Amino acid sequence: MNPMILALLLFGVMYAMLLVFSDSRWMIALGAAAVFMLLRLLPPLAALEAVNWNVLMMLCGTMATVELFIESNMPALMAEGLLQKVPNVQWAAVVLSVFSGVISAFVDNVATVLMVAPVGLAVAKKLNTNPVPLIISIAVSSNLQGAATLVGDTTSILLAGYMDMSFNDFFWFHGRPGIALAVEIGALLTIPVLLFLFRREKDRVSAEITTKVTDYVPTVLMVGTVVLLIVASQFENKPALTNGTICMGVAILGLLYETLRRRSAEVVKDVLRAIDYKTLLLLAGLFMVIEGITQAGVIDAIAALFVRLGGGSKLLMFVLIVAVSVLLSAFIDNIPYVATMLPVVSGIAALMGEEPYLFAFGLLIGATLGGNITPVGASANIAGIGILQKAGYKVSTGDFMRIGVPFTLIAAVSGALTIWLLWA
Repeated sequence: MNPMILALLLFGVMYAMLLVFSDSRWMIALGAAAVFMLLRLLPPLAALEAVNWNVLMMLCGTMATVELFIESNMPALMAEGLLQKVPNVQWAAVVLSVFSGVISAFVDNVATVLMVAPVGLAVAKKLNTNPVPLIISIAVSSNLQGAATLVGDTTSILLAGYMDMSFNDFFWFHGRPGIALAVEIGALLTIPVLLFLFRREKDRVSAEITTKVTDYVPTVLMVGTVVLLIVASQFENKPALTNGTICMGVAILGLLYETLRRRSAEVVKDVLRAIDYKTLLLLAGLFMVIEGITQAGVIDAIAALFVRLGGGSKLLMFVLIVAVSVLLSAFIDNIPYVATMLPVVSGIAALMGEEPYLFAFGLLIGATLGGNITPVGASANIAGIGILQKAGYKVSTGDFMRIGVPFTLIAAVSGALTIWLLWA
């Protein structure tokens, strides 16, 4: 059998299994990588070299630091402080949603929901109002700003790793505003949507500061990670593992400090348990499989197909990438999708004689925001619904889409338009 057809079939089977057996995605990806090597579609050495260790180290270190940050209760204290500044439930919904978006620009989206949603649930309970719209708003807002910074989401880290982007590049890149501006414009335009959706919620909010921060060092570590990544961005020709080493180093420093402070190694065990190893292994497997299909010529073939569909029009191609990304990400996990499509959009750009950044940013805008359309489109949505169900509330697909669809449309259209105006 033709190696390209065989590689494409194997990739198709793997992707279908990723969709059906979501709890075993890491095993499926690693298993597919092993099959590629057994069938000699991918040499073992090339497979190991294909793994972006810098990305995996960044994710692992950030996850550990975020866990310490959550345990310190600082995010809950910040949310309560914000609630003291709002006049009613309508603005409380806006503030909590915007707050979750700002937090998610630096913290994993699921972790953001786990931090902010309980505060929203407590506010709704105190005012005897339905918490479902509020928690959904928090969840979709946490997805919204994940693409704003290098550490905001796994997909952002994938983009940075593939395009060799630094922390600063998300804000200013090649003499132009980076993707962060497009994300923030989309975020700002969702505020009127929230105000309209909660227009009848005029009950007054009376929030008290009840949370006690147990330790301020994790907050310093979070800020320190961002600062060090910014500083590292100033140096050219730095070692490939620089960002990963920073994130891992700060996490290890935090664990050592907490161990000494508590005089117990239990905190190390707690943080190690909180790290999402399955996502790390999934990414490792995907890196290998994507290298396999790249060597077999599949990526080039898919890129050529997109170019034929786009008819050579840069605008049509950009719209196609964004629209397909929004649609697919509404139903499938955006991590494997973005990992697969980054080489594709680079191939498309090469065939069209263009730089890849316009299409890559459009891909990330569409894939990040598309997950807001349905309850299963993003892990943060599932986490928010899980919190509601645990509290005894039912969430229908209609309940979710009533908020998710307008959020997605306004943020995706405005974000994509901004990217086009800046980068076309």
